[in-house]
Amino acid sequence: MVEEVVGVVAAVGAGALVYLAAAARVVKQYERGLVFRLGRLHGDVRLPGFNLIVPGVERLRKVNMQIVTMPVPAQEGISRDNVTVRVDAVVYFKVVDPSAAIVNVEDYRFAVSQMAQTSLRSIIGKSELDDLLSNREKLNQGLELMIDSPAVEWGVTIDRVEIKDVSLPDTMKRSMARQAEADRERRARLINADAEYQASKKLAQAARQMADTPSALQLRLLQTVMAVAAEKNSTLVLPIPVELLRFLERGAQPPAERSGLAESPGPAASPGPAESPGPAESSGQAESPGHARAAERAEITERAVDLTDQAGEAMEKLRRAVEQ
Repeated sequence: MVEEVVGVVAAVGAGALVYLAAAARVVKQYERGLVFRLGRLHGDVRLPGFNLIVPGVERLRKVNMQIVTMPVPAQEGISRDNVTVRVDAVVYFKVVDPSAAIVNVEDYRFAVSQMAQTSLRSIIGKSELDDLLSNREKLNQGLELMIDSPAVEWGVTIDRVEIKDVSLPDTMKRSMARQAEADRERRARLINADAEYQASKKLAQAARQMADTPSALQLRLLQTVMAVAAEKNSTLVLPIPVELLRFLERGAQPPAERSGLAESPGPAASPGPAESPGPAESSGQAESPGHARAAERAEITERAVDLTDQAGEAMEKLRRAVEQ
């Protein structure tokens, strides 16, 4: 009798364990559970933890509540400015209503993927190439709104949408490269022209300053010679004072232009018959231009000698400076 009671208890216990094993369900922290009793949604959403269902009558469907990262395949289309582009993106979404995600749509992942591809092609056709390359934030917001509008009925919310890459044809890439190169060359020329303009203004100021003080030009010439001599090369620099060049230039001009006597005499200046000079006066007037030219030549020679001595002194000072 006792053995029969023990056998019955053991059988009941074994049956209870089998029933408990078949009815026990565990829902993870990032999941929610939906119970379908004979194909009909029953009760509220099951929370994470240990849950029991009626085996054979009820079925538990788990829904992942984590954020899903879904890549959108690259879509090829023609932009509004008639440029063929290839754009791919990525969509971040999550389920906020497990019941709607399971009941209202057959496969919410596939539905979101197809909606993302369709919206991406629509965005490509409505946008220009410059917007796709530089104004992606605005396009991402528009793409997110286009996907999120139908996804609300599926119990899914779109967290964010990001355009990853925009592929262009090789011909378009070369055209854009030439455009960028031309723009940079234009800016470089403008910068060089502006630098030349500023440098010319400074040089004009320096020229006016040196014109007021001629010795500054000589000092600048000596500095240049010292800079050339510091290179230890075989170049021979012979400084010539600017005054000497100006003096030689004036000496090369005709005497009438130098003395300012190139005025043609008028009719009143011509001597008449009654006023014709005598022999002595005519000989004195014939000799006076020769004496004037001789005196002027002597003066030119003396000044050339003085300038040559000054040039020699400058060379000597330069040699001493270089030796120091």
